[in-house]
Amino acid sequence: MENNKVITEEQIHTNPMLSMRVNTDTKLKEYLVEYVGTKLEQEEVTVNMIAEVLAADFPEFAFAYAEENYLRGYQQGLDDAQGLHKTFPETTE
Repeated sequence: MENNKVITEEQIHTNPMLSMRVNTDTKLKEYLVEYVGTKLEQEEVTVNMIAEVLAADFPEFAFAYAEENYLRGYQQGLDDAQGLHKTFPETTE
């Protein structure tokens, strides 16, 4: 049986959202795009560029955000695993 949901390792590490150009529709986005563009000497700034600069210049924020995402993902995995068994097998002594 073929599983169409299988993806390659390269696909796992490639997120199209990270390559998106940032629309400066708020003051914060405008500031971040200007800051990152100046720092990286780029006219067009992507989400990935902002993430990289934040990780370098503000590691406390990047760490806290990553930790929160990790914990939420771990909890989701536990919830999913628990949902696999509607009734748990009885233990034998």
